[in-house]
Amino acid sequence: MKISRAVAVIAAAGLAVGLTACGSGFSSGGSTQDNTKPLSILIGSSGDAETAAVKSAVAAWSKTSGIKATVTVASDLNQQLAQGFSSGKPADVFYLSTDALAGYASNGSLYSYGDKLSNKSDFYPNLVKSFTYDNKLVCAPKDFSTLQLIINTDLWSKAGLTDADIPTTWDQLQTVATKLTTGSQTGLVIGGEYARIGAFMTEAGGNLMNADSTKATADSDANLKALDYVKQNLIAGDFKFAADVGAGWGGEAFGKQLGAMTIEGNWITGSQTADYPNIKYEVAPLPKGPAGAGTLQFSNCWGIAADSANKTGALDLVQKLTTKSDQLAFAKAFGVMPSIQSAAGDWKKEFPNLAPFLDAAAYAQNVPAAKGASDVVTDFNSQVAKLATGDPKTILSSTQANLEALLK
Repeated sequence: MKISRAVAVIAAAGLAVGLTACGSGFSSGGSTQDNTKPLSILIGSSGDAETAAVKSAVAAWSKTSGIKATVTVASDLNQQLAQGFSSGKPADVFYLSTDALAGYASNGSLYSYGDKLSNKSDFYPNLVKSFTYDNKLVCAPKDFSTLQLIINTDLWSKAGLTDADIPTTWDQLQTVATKLTTGSQTGLVIGGEYARIGAFMTEAGGNLMNADSTKATADSDANLKALDYVKQNLIAGDFKFAADVGAGWGGEAFGKQLGAMTIEGNWITGSQTADYPNIKYEVAPLPKGPAGAGTLQFSNCWGIAADSANKTGALDLVQKLTTKSDQLAFAKAFGVMPSIQSAAGDWKKEFPNLAPFLDAAAYAQNVPAAKGASDVVTDFNSQVAKLATGDPKTILSSTQANLEALLK
């Protein structure tokens, strides 16, 4: 997609959670159930390909089930979700991000149906953890993305680099970034935000919160080591943030050859095909840090409203949308990775050059999912955007305090 799905995930739900928390909440009982009642589906789409694929899949289910279902593409998904819940008329089924989950689940707005899924054990464990609240899987992971290193192969060769030079450590990344930095071209250009820099944190053994977002871990030595490393390279000029080279995100900087490398998710494939079709690139695993392999993962789930008048139909639809056949169709249509492990082999056969993205499912870490965490991440982003002249320890300390305040 042209605007990073990861950025959308990190920015999501701050408004939505705030508005929802002001409402009265909804019980799982909802209104009287009618298993033939039409369903409304609200999605946030990356473009025409995603919209068409979802509508096609829903239409196929509707034809088989006999239940009318209408897909609506939100212009602002989080705002429209919040408005739907606050008015008592939410969509039956909808995209829901990890950091929106706790806010909606805590006041009873969501139907927790995870235990009813026949394919529950097939979802990647880390994704299940992403959408678990109060020890229950609330909703089915829809798909996911991870971050990896994207290399412009023409610029790589021009710098005299070969496959043997593909970096596997931080030191090696710094070395090749230096060789690739010349004139208006920077070795590595990434977004100046947690959704990219967080990958370095995981490689150092850290993250902003622990795995289940119950403890703040921002001010760890591991995170400090990661920010120090990034700052060192920013000062040297071998790394730059996308905004500092006049680009909206790493994919744009990469496409315009302002950066010879970037760190992005598998959504970059759609952007490169649509906007920069002549750029040749290779996907490589992110270099290992002091603690080994690490990256971030981003996902949405299929949320079902507790107030839906047809939760049975909604659950049946979600069950169909998370099947292997539907998920592989979505992957082919708009570049996402299936959330079920049984589809991994087929996905890799279809997209062998993108395999590092899916291989990372074994070690990828989730973004903070505590209620209100998105606001803290937004504040962190505003500070880290000035990392080259800022103090990493101060940034992490303030973020730690803000996260701890959420958990009191």
